[in-house]
Amino acid sequence: MNRTGISILGCGWLGKPLAEYFIKDGRKVNGTTTNPIKIVSLNEIKINPFVIDINKRNNDFKSFLKTKLLVISIPSKNIEDFEYLISEIEKSSIKKIIFISSTSVYPLNNSITTEDSPVHKTDLSKIEQLFRVNTNFKTTIIRFGGLIGFDRKPGKFFKKETIIDRPKGYVNLIHRDDCIQIINCIIKNNIWEETLNACSDSHPTRRDFYTKEFLKEGRKTPIFNESSPNRYKIISCNRLKLLLNYSFKYANLMEY
Repeated sequence: MNRTGISILGCGWLGKPLAEYFIKDGRKVNGTTTNPIKIVSLNEIKINPFVIDINKRNNDFKSFLKTKLLVISIPSKNIEDFEYLISEIEKSSIKKIIFISSTSVYPLNNSITTEDSPVHKTDLSKIEQLFRVNTNFKTTIIRFGGLIGFDRKPGKFFKKETIIDRPKGYVNLIHRDDCIQIINCIIKNNIWEETLNACSDSHPTRRDFYTKEFLKEGRKTPIFNESSPNRYKIISCNRLKLLLNYSFKYANLMEY
C-alpha cells in the first residue's frame, strides 16, 4: 500500500535511516544531500534524491517539495538561509512540517526543564519561531536531546585525557531508534503546531553514565573536573509521552 509521500531535507545520520523506515512502510520519499557523490547511495535505498543546499540559491525546490509533508533535519543555523527556505516552502504544496531542533536552546538552569521553560535567544530558537508563526503550514518542533546509537557511542565522545566538567550534572540523551519512532508517531497521530522535548526518561549523572560508557569501550575511567560548577538541566518529555502515548525503547540509559 502506497502511503502519502514525504520530503526529507537532510538525509544524514538521522534523515537517511528515517527515509529507509518510511520507504519500508510503503511511502515514497524525496531526500536531499549537499554532496552529489551521495546521490548513488540514496538511489540504492529507493530514495528519490536531490542535491539541495540552502546556503545556495539555485536549488530544485519545485520538484523536491511536491509532497504535503516535510521533515527538516539539517545542521544549518543560518537565519537568512531558513528565511529563503521558508519562502520556497510557501510556493509549494507542503502543508505540514517537522522541524528537528535541539534541547541546546535551554540554558543550564539547575531544574527540570519543560517546553514552557525560557530558552536562549540564539539563532536556533529564532529559526524555530520563523516556523512557529508561519500560517502557510503547520509545524511541529522536536527538541531532541543528545543523539546516540549505532556509530555515535558516548564512550567515544571525549578524546583521550579530556577532563569532563560537571560530573554531578545529568545527561539528556536519546537513541536514534526512538527519534525515528517519535517522528513516525507525530505523523501517524497528526500532532501539529506543538513543540516537544524528546530525550530518554532516565537522567544519570555524567559521572555514572560516562564511566560506564568508557568501560564499555575498553577505556580507562574518565577524568572529571571535581571543582567545576554543578550546573545542569533535566529535560522533561512528559508532554511528548502524553500526546503520543509513547514509551521509549531506550528509556534507561544505564542499561543502554
